[in-house]
Amino acid sequence: MSLHLGSIGTALPEHRLTQSDAVELQASFCRLDDKQARTLRALYRRSGIDTRHSVLFRSSEGQLDARQSFYPRAVDEDDRGPTTAARMAEYEIRAPELALAAARSALEQADAEASEITHLVTVSCTGFVSPGVDAVLIERLGLPKSVERTNVGFMGCHGALNGLRVARSFVESDPSAVPLLCAVELCTLHFAYGWDPEMLVANALFADGAAALVGRGNPSSEDDWRVAATGTLLMDGSTDAMTWRVADHGFRMTLAASVPHLVAEHLRPWIATWLAQHGMGIEDIETWAVHPGGPRILGAVEAALELEPEANAVARGLLSECGNMSSPTILFILDRLKSGGAHPPCVALAFGPGLVVEATLLL
Repeated sequence: MSLHLGSIGTALPEHRLTQSDAVELQASFCRLDDKQARTLRALYRRSGIDTRHSVLFRSSEGQLDARQSFYPRAVDEDDRGPTTAARMAEYEIRAPELALAAARSALEQADAEASEITHLVTVSCTGFVSPGVDAVLIERLGLPKSVERTNVGFMGCHGALNGLRVARSFVESDPSAVPLLCAVELCTLHFAYGWDPEMLVANALFADGAAALVGRGNPSSEDDWRVAATGTLLMDGSTDAMTWRVADHGFRMTLAASVPHLVAEHLRPWIATWLAQHGMGIEDIETWAVHPGGPRILGAVEAALELEPEANAVARGLLSECGNMSSPTILFILDRLKSGGAHPPCVALAFGPGLVVEATLLL
């Protein structure tokens, strides 16, 4: 018995920001000089992103300063913006609403009643609050008060794959289990002020979103994909390549220039061994669902696995439209692949602090 994936529900904040507006906003309220602003514009142009959604915006159009009020202009060069406490207060208000929208969509598409859910797995790395998103989902969706809760926290972009592993274990131990998985991230709460080289790439890439799915021990339709195997690799010599830490003015992500090199070096030998353990080879995989950490990550995966760029067309399209939403992103990609007629075997890949790669084999 394994976890079968029903339809995936997704949700985005109502308002969005073009990448060209995003860079002008950063340049204007972070007190950058002309040289820094030019460098920043070049970085944003290379991001592969056209638009991103944020819970902080009141409108998708109009004067930039009037479209949000959470981030004020820096008063001086030492201003680092809202405190982490202020950002977490906003998370407590905004994250449950986005998670609810995705979860409601998942339940509706799976034709599942809230009363059927036996386990709730929540995933997030962009906020901490307790009672948390899980408690709100139970109350607002009408889930059983006895639903068993698990939170996958602070694991980064691969968190939803960790969540699938948890949900799979519930179904394997009890075939009648019906887990609801919900991943929600408000990455735009962690915008970094000033000329902070370690955070510039994060500022340019990350966005908000939520995704959810209902899993079952038996397929609900012939189109269901099932989780056949999961795997993980902590890459040697990668401790400082990607980090995610709580700081005084939001969470701080660092992304070293060595990340694509580490992916290119370590991914193929590990994944070939992992697939062989399940009687398959890289050439047997029909569909690849790769988390778009950025254009260079996608390029490194293609180089390592000898894939054509077309293999990541859905991932690149999502990155362009929505940015990097961290953990929900891989579920958005799986949703688009499934609805677009893609076929298993499929391998989902995502990378996170460590540097870690998480993989899920779907049949």
